[in-house]
Amino acid sequence: MARIVQTVPPIEYNADPSRFTVDTVLKRDVFSVVERGTWTDGDGQQWPAVRRRWNEVSPWLTLLARRLAAFEVQALERVTQTGVTTPLLAVGHRFLVRGWIEGVPLQIARPTGDSHFFHSARQALHTLHRSGYVHNDLAKQQNWLRGADGEAWLMDFQLALPISRRWKLGRVLAYEDLRHLLKHKRTYCPDELTPREKAMLAKKSILTRTWMATGKKVYRFVTRRLLSYSDTEGRGPRVTQLGPRIIEALKTHPDVADAHMADFQTLGGKVGLYAFVAPKPGASPTEEALRSHLANALPDRPYLDHLQIVTALPRNDNGEVRDDLLLLIARNQIEMLRDLSGSDATLALVTEIARHRRNLTDRITRT
Repeated sequence: MARIVQTVPPIEYNADPSRFTVDTVLKRDVFSVVERGTWTDGDGQQWPAVRRRWNEVSPWLTLLARRLAAFEVQALERVTQTGVTTPLLAVGHRFLVRGWIEGVPLQIARPTGDSHFFHSARQALHTLHRSGYVHNDLAKQQNWLRGADGEAWLMDFQLALPISRRWKLGRVLAYEDLRHLLKHKRTYCPDELTPREKAMLAKKSILTRTWMATGKKVYRFVTRRLLSYSDTEGRGPRVTQLGPRIIEALKTHPDVADAHMADFQTLGGKVGLYAFVAPKPGASPTEEALRSHLANALPDRPYLDHLQIVTALPRNDNGEVRDDLLLLIARNQIEMLRDLSGSDATLALVTEIARHRRNLTDRITRT
């Protein structure tokens, strides 16, 4: 399937923020808030869009947030018509608006065996580099989007930098962009790695080795210790630390066969935890009984926002839980379930789970 290059109006500057209508909060971190909604351009035409705003950033981080936003604006101005990312629509006081495309991040899509996706991703990188930019942050799976069209799209250009392939530094940064893509290919399509790609994966540039030995340690200290910021797409320690404890406790209940944790953004901008629990055959545990069990198993009584008992957890051919589908249900973003299910049986199962989902308010933002 050919990549869809969106036709959009010229970029608007000094744009009026009231022309963006918020539907969903996609992400919050210490540097910005990212929201999905609708942008109305100067001619009155409406566009599905995403807004990044940094108007509520701590005074201590304002200068850095502005610098990151400036990097993104400058990069999008250059690459907005290349078809490798959604186009820049507008820039205003402490916000930018870019187009929207239906798709899911790599860590949710998990394109196992999808050679077309990785071919598309490599072509997107070549196009980006020919335009004179490197992305510089492609180790994070959330910066890769698998569109509903099956193509790879690049997201989040806050660390993007202009380059010249005539400079040694430019070639090194472009090399690292590609090496990070190959790391993801190794995860999802290891059998399709060529000998040359395997050699690239084994050879980190001197810039990367120096960063890992020095700068990365400073970065982690500043972000995690000083700013209490976990670089997990705004998910934070509730997901990475508390979630696994709750799941392990649920699995010790005698009526539970398996359990899986997902997360979502709450109306208050915090991270909510959503547990899906599959009972053993013939067992009929109640939510009340499971919550009582959690209270006894975890004396500190961590808060679990939602607990849903399901007939079974959706799984792939290898028996692994389909975390991508459960995340979409937990986040009340069920439009992509049909496209991602992969089989009629899985679709029937997740449709039933979605019908009884607990989170019905995540798609509405109070302004």
